Amino acid sequence: MRVLFVANPEKAHVLPLLPLAWALRTAGHEVRVAGTPWFTDVITQAGLTAVPVGRDYDLWELLRRQMHTLPNWSYRPEFGLPAPYDAAHDPGRATWSHLTAGYEEIVRLWHKPASFPMIADLVRFARAWQPDLVLWEPLAMAAPIAAAACGAAHGRLLWSVDAFGVTRDHFLRLRAQQPSAERTDPLADWLGGYARLHGGEFTESLVTGHFTVDQLPASLRLASSLRTLPMRFVPYGGPATLPRWLWAPPKRPRVALTMGVSATDHGAGYEFSVQDVLASLADLDIEVVATVPEAEQRKLTRVPDNARLVPYIPLHALAPTCSLAIHHAGFGTLLTMAQHPVPQLLLPWDFDGPTLARQAAAQGGSLVIGADRATPAAVREAVLRLLGEPGFRERAAALRDELAALPTPNALVPELERLTAEFRSPARRTQ
Repeated sequence: MRVLFVANPEKAHVLPLLPLAWALRTAGHEVRVAGTPWFTDVITQAGLTAVPVGRDYDLWELLRRQMHTLPNWSYRPEFGLPAPYDAAHDPGRATWSHLTAGYEEIVRLWHKPASFPMIADLVRFARAWQPDLVLWEPLAMAAPIAAAACGAAHGRLLWSVDAFGVTRDHFLRLRAQQPSAERTDPLADWLGGYARLHGGEFTESLVTGHFTVDQLPASLRLASSLRTLPMRFVPYGGPATLPRWLWAPPKRPRVALTMGVSATDHGAGYEFSVQDVLASLADLDIEVVATVPEAEQRKLTRVPDNARLVPYIPLHALAPTCSLAIHHAGFGTLLTMAQHPVPQLLLPWDFDGPTLARQAAAQGGSLVIGADRATPAAVREAVLRLLGEPGFRERAAALRDELAALPTPNALVPELERLTAEFRSPARRTQ
């Protein structure tokens, strides 16, 4: 069968999709990955065929420009999930007025401007190539429109907690309780308009797919009513080279410090002082390996003797050598470290980070300090606890075992074949 993957131009969104793309490819299926033109290098570096569609844009810069229309706007993003998706983190916010206003705003500020540049071109390609299955990350809402236009089965492939599906559950429950004349739905109005433009109509699958592939284990997942396929996370971070110093095991407990690439890739910087954190750990009998881009390294005034700074290191190679990881609660970082198993100090600050960190702390293998509260003293105290108390490593081992029990991407392929046959339009070509 023909399988089309679709992602917005953001590494943190597309890289978690690619192991499944390769699983389908090695099972004999044709695979294409669609994204904006400048993003094709990220796709082709993984050995996959890229389909450039639409025009280039930067998700973060787009959001900053759109937020400029709001009162009290600033360049510093709000901590945590924006409305209406904050209801997935805090069910107390799941009220009809909050969700309807939130959907109206998020469609205007984010979903519409982020999807519009890709929709027309993606629909044209889908109609020409006729994919049997479209797999899309949850912010790539041009994808379900294109899938509906060509009659393909389609599903979401998550890169973190499913705030989108959980919020939609809350919304549909509350909408059913409203008088018929007041059942407004800003997201359905927008998606339905494009569906009708391309010969279809609105269905809930345009919001959450025919099914959802979730790479989080049950202990970290947000529960929803959606048809969900669990899949084991396979680390992939792009091209990687193993440095010689990583060949041998460390002589002291190794602590990884990494805050991901999204913030620095988009010029946002970090929400805490790397210099202060390094200084707070300088007298401990540990080795700190900090992945700090060169631009951020130049801001440092002193590098302690027990710290090694590198612009990049493949986390799947670093993780097995670590006794502890300090990071931003990024999805890929958290799951890569969890596979080995490594206790984690999470310093979340934006979007899904606080929610994922909360789930990880509840599982028991991690501690959480909001990045705005990550003082040197707080970080040092947490590091000493995580290294010194055996309960954290025991819970980290339980999380590793939970991850290992999930189906691999290769094992998921037969189920995807079955679901494609179930949901693909019967009027389409069969192949």
